[in-house]
Amino acid sequence: MYLFVRVARSGTFSGAARATGMSQPTVSRIVGDLEKQVGVSLLTRTTRAVTLTEAGAEYVKRAEAILAAVEEADHAARGSGELRGLLRVGMSTSFAVRMVLPKLALFTDAHPALKIEFVLADHRQDLVSESVDVAVRIGPLSDSTGAVARKIGVTPRVLAASPAYLKRAGVPRKPQDLSGHTLIAGPAGRGPDAWSFRKNGVATTVRVEARFTLDSNEAGVAAAVEGLGIVSSGLLGCAQELHDGTLVRVLKNWDIGSGDVHAILPAGRAAKPSARAFVNFTMSLLGKANGTAITG
Repeated sequence: MYLFVRVARSGTFSGAARATGMSQPTVSRIVGDLEKQVGVSLLTRTTRAVTLTEAGAEYVKRAEAILAAVEEADHAARGSGELRGLLRVGMSTSFAVRMVLPKLALFTDAHPALKIEFVLADHRQDLVSESVDVAVRIGPLSDSTGAVARKIGVTPRVLAASPAYLKRAGVPRKPQDLSGHTLIAGPAGRGPDAWSFRKNGVATTVRVEARFTLDSNEAGVAAAVEGLGIVSSGLLGCAQELHDGTLVRVLKNWDIGSGDVHAILPAGRAAKPSARAFVNFTMSLLGKANGTAITG
């Protein structure tokens, strides 16, 4: 059942084989035996890919719920709090590199039998198709996620530029001054053609046109460090650069909003014990960052 789920979510027998350390023929044979036992075809096989049949799509949802329940039972039976198995975590590259990976040993050392696969991308992963057990997302949540969300933190949105750029182009004193500057829109600033600012209870909206638009926060921050313009980023995504002086806050006294940080768990099945533990670990990281990266 576990192998079938891995094949179904990866779309290939080879992907499941690599993940489990088995040979591809062995995985194919075991999944074939499962289909014979169930008495119906769960997968449609072609030379290029493996897709779910209608029966397979229903079976995989129920199988995931069963596997999660088995893992929960094993965890409870051990009674030691030890976590085992595989945990797939989805999040942005920036959040992983800046917040999670530097402190990950605190989590993995406490759970040496747990394996973790990171699915890193600034776009939002599909928890079901990518078999993600828990995802961390920053910003508005889509109403169509069909998942369980838990708010674990918040990060302000900021504008920042390199000292060299500001020396060359001048320092904006008010939002309207941005019209004379080169703007870099990272993921936090993409989409709307107007940015809203608030100061002393008064709201101001200015029309903006970014010269550079990037779907990677790391790339946007790197462009700003190189003096290409003023970047829009979450504070978590550029806190180190602000700390070491390679970037400087722009319009610091103006509030330009914030992004909630959510942990997302797939709907329709119980969360793995390891997923719940990882959520608590991530929340602790955000709590320790409070006063620096979060509210700085």
